[in-house]
Amino acid sequence: MRNRGQIAILAVLIALLILVIIWAVSVWTSSAGVEMGKHGWIALFLGTFFSLVIGCGLMALMFFSSRSGYDEVADPLRHAHEQDEAAKRDDHLSDRT
Repeated sequence: MRNRGQIAILAVLIALLILVIIWAVSVWTSSAGVEMGKHGWIALFLGTFFSLVIGCGLMALMFFSSRSGYDEVADPLRHAHEQDEAAKRDDHLSDRT
């Protein structure tokens, strides 16, 4: 069974999604008669294009960084925490025998 906090967060997120969909539909239908000029279409295209380029570029950098090991160098506490967990696990296993 899921934690009550997880259920509450999920319910809030679903409610926000429903509100955003209702808002988007109302804005879409209220602006049905508005014409967009040539400059508007160019701005829309360029904004979408560069947003996708930046998003894809950052995702590629994230995957490259993760695979090359740069993240381990940037987080020295993670290595110490993993060593502590391994030591606790070893102590727990040695106590059983």
